[in-house]
Amino acid sequence: PEEKQTYINSANEKVELILNEHEQGVITDTERYNKIIDVWTHTTNDVAKILMEKLKKAENGFNAIHMMVDSGARGSQEQVRQLAGMRGLMMKPQKSLVGQAGEIIENPIIANFKEGLSVLEYFISTHGARKGLADTALKTADAGYLTRRLVDVSQDVIITDIDCGTILGIHITALKDVEEEREPLAERITGRVSQEDIYDSKTDELIIGAGELITETIAQRVEDANIDSVYIRTVLTCEAKHGVCAKCYGRNLTTGKLVEVGEAVGVVAAQSIGEPGTQLTLRTFHLGGTSSRIASQSQVESAVNGIVKFNRINSVEKEGFFGKSLVVTGRRGSVEIYDENDVVVKKYDVPYGAELHVREGTKVTKKTALYNHDPYNSLIITDIAGKVKFRDLYDNNTIQQITDEQTGHVQKVVIESKDKNLTPSIEVISPDGTSKTFNLPIRAFLSVEEGEEISAGTILVKISKQASKSRDITGGLPRVTELFEARSPQEPAVVSEIEGIVKFGAKKKGSREIFVVAIDESDQKKYNVPLSKHVLVQEGDEIPAGEKITDGPINPHDILKINGTNAVQEYLLNEIQDVYRLQGVKINDKHIEVIVRQMLQKLRIVDSGDSKFLEDDTVDRYDFFEENQRMMNSSAIVTKGDSKLKEGQVVSKAKLREIEADLKRKAKKEVEVREAKPATFEHILLGITQAALSTESFISAASFQETTKVLTNAAIAAKNDTLRGLKENVVMGQLIPAGTGLKKYKNIILKSAEQEVTESADVSQEA
Repeated sequence: PEEKQTYINSANEKVELILNEHEQGVITDTERYNKIIDVWTHTTNDVAKILMEKLKKAENGFNAIHMMVDSGARGSQEQVRQLAGMRGLMMKPQKSLVGQAGEIIENPIIANFKEGLSVLEYFISTHGARKGLADTALKTADAGYLTRRLVDVSQDVIITDIDCGTILGIHITALKDVEEEREPLAERITGRVSQEDIYDSKTDELIIGAGELITETIAQRVEDANIDSVYIRTVLTCEAKHGVCAKCYGRNLTTGKLVEVGEAVGVVAAQSIGEPGTQLTLRTFHLGGTSSRIASQSQVESAVNGIVKFNRINSVEKEGFFGKSLVVTGRRGSVEIYDENDVVVKKYDVPYGAELHVREGTKVTKKTALYNHDPYNSLIITDIAGKVKFRDLYDNNTIQQITDEQTGHVQKVVIESKDKNLTPSIEVISPDGTSKTFNLPIRAFLSVEEGEEISAGTILVKISKQASKSRDITGGLPRVTELFEARSPQEPAVVSEIEGIVKFGAKKKGSREIFVVAIDESDQKKYNVPLSKHVLVQEGDEIPAGEKITDGPINPHDILKINGTNAVQEYLLNEIQDVYRLQGVKINDKHIEVIVRQMLQKLRIVDSGDSKFLEDDTVDRYDFFEENQRMMNSSAIVTKGDSKLKEGQVVSKAKLREIEADLKRKAKKEVEVREAKPATFEHILLGITQAALSTESFISAASFQETTKVLTNAAIAAKNDTLRGLKENVVMGQLIPAGTGLKKYKNIILKSAEQEVTESADVSQEA
């Protein structure tokens, strides 16, 4: 496209500005790198966008290349971009000294294949191509193994029932990135069954009743009625005893109708997730190593017209270059935009340290800037004005002076001190004598000087986020595996277990104590955080349960423990979808839900009560609830009187009444009883391998992995296999219980039409 040159010129100007800033020492080296990469990522995307629009219009939409890509026959937008747009940023092939694989080379390849590459550009390109070929060979095996594990964990999920009668479900909203919708609501609810009546808020007419299938047209009506979230049925909350029910699963994606009883949805789900896995592995190779990163947005604009309201925003006014601006000092605030009927149309979460451009009650239109924030750095901001005093900040002990080689500018960075008793911090003393202390993490760049007078809202330190790593799906397949196997990440974030207020405690041996005290002070939790970790909260912050206290990936087991099963289901679903979405692969949520359901199928017994379970046992959900139901209807014997019962025995109430009546008749000593105590449990999240090995059927588990171990355990426990799943039946050489092989079709007698007629005639004669 002709516009390409203008885009590239503007990008080059931006890069010049960034380099100038760096030379003046306004920004750190990492920041410079991140910003430049961002500029080029945006530019590449813009060029690609314009190119696709041009192609669409060319030859009345009958442009050969456009038709080919648009129909999905061959090729992707990415490839067209490289042919006729610009190739964009490439990866460095080698592992850098730090050990992270391939960073991005900051000078992009501006040419495309049609114009031809220069010798240097061609050389850089060969890196990527080689890497792609090597990856392909290695990754096919991984993807195959992933598919096998998925099939094994979900093979016995069959549609067993039309309706399980559950009242549970999940609320589904459109998936949003900071500013744009990644997946609209209509797309996410199509083919699901609604769990509640949905009314149009403007006209009050019923769009769809509870228990009905949402079709494309209905989904579109829901979207047009500005409904934010819909309560739908899902496999995750299905209460069918074995398998899942049709209403919770929704539409069969092959026929477009409600799924039939007997459909093997588990295997379909496993294949739907596994098959793109093999594509993902090959995908790096199609792009010839071009790195696609998600560009970070520094300015957030309103997507709708309306009136601004602040929600839980703590902010201070700051004198800036452009007059006064508000700086956000809270971590849980959001800007909500209301329409004329006082309905929230959009909500933007505002990060800590953002500069707000709007005030409460401002009228905004589309594209109005709401706030700016720094996507490359975490900041620490003072919320009081005053004089800066350094605490425990000594040169070459807790601070190091770093001189930038290119610019000669000196920066101060907090480093780990040998003396563990020092707490590097900045105290801000206000004119009226009150002060506030800010603890500084390691690797923080100081932005203020000792003794400087500062206003509220000033940035004290910046902690630069690591040079952004591009996630190419070779990073993607291991990530999917990691999620499905429910592995704990290497350095997980410390997460608060209760809602409360943060207090900092003492320091011991390289770590600091952080307390979270409940608001009514009924409870407090202590966390030991290593000093090298970047702490995200400040003294006195009020945080909800599940809030990260330190930086890092969240451990899914923590989410389960603190926020419950729904939160962990949502987390796994969204994280797995993110990996695939980055590659432009669409997978229906249902499939992932089926697998996640299997991962959460087991419970751990905390206290066994009077039940047959042992503590720390891992049992199936339904066995557990069945046993507890039995406990509800039973009593435990305290003294046996003249009966033949044993003390501590659990007897059903009906049987007990018989025994008591009998004893009364014979005038013998009666039995003393108490209510039977049910067992208590906690949810556990199993990885797919573990879940597959702990299925009910030992034949299926043994044919998967660790055969001897599985068979030995089954023999010791004298297990019997009811042959409920598909795999067991294949092993035993029987008809599989899916489709027409279901039990209920077993005893059907086939007759021809004539027989039917004569038989019915006989019957009527007898009558």
